[in-house]
Amino acid sequence: MALRKIREMGEEVLTKHCKEVTKMNLRTRLLIKDLFDTMYKAAGVGLAAPQVGILKRIAVIDVGDGPIVLINPEIIEQDGEQTGEEGCLSVPGKYGIVTRPNYVKVKTLTEDMEEMIIEGEELLARALCHEIEHLDGKLYVELAEDGLHDVENEGE
Repeated sequence: MALRKIREMGEEVLTKHCKEVTKMNLRTRLLIKDLFDTMYKAAGVGLAAPQVGILKRIAVIDVGDGPIVLINPEIIEQDGEQTGEEGCLSVPGKYGIVTRPNYVKVKTLTEDMEEMIIEGEELLARALCHEIEHLDGKLYVELAEDGLHDVENEGE
């Protein structure tokens, strides 16, 4: 298990556009594995390559239905609206209220560089939008409707 350092808001790497992945190699496969290991260890539901300092269009998601790998993802359809709390491993201890589509359809590549369509609703739609925005150098805080709030400690 290789854990990577999660970059935090204010670090320049989080504001840059990522480069498309043109071929799969061992380094890229290891990066994907490391993204999952790091995300699971941090108890997140998604993690994008720039969050660990790598400017490649790769993200991983697991909202409880199994792992999803996104390579060069692009939202091709969206519908509806949902408003709710959203946090980010790169903005620890904070959350904001964000409105996102309730449904998205994403065109992406698999680890075998084959095109695939992923459709998501509710939490998966939110996670897909959130991670794809990371690949464009954006953080959810830009969309937070009433600023950031501190996460309350559970049990107090």
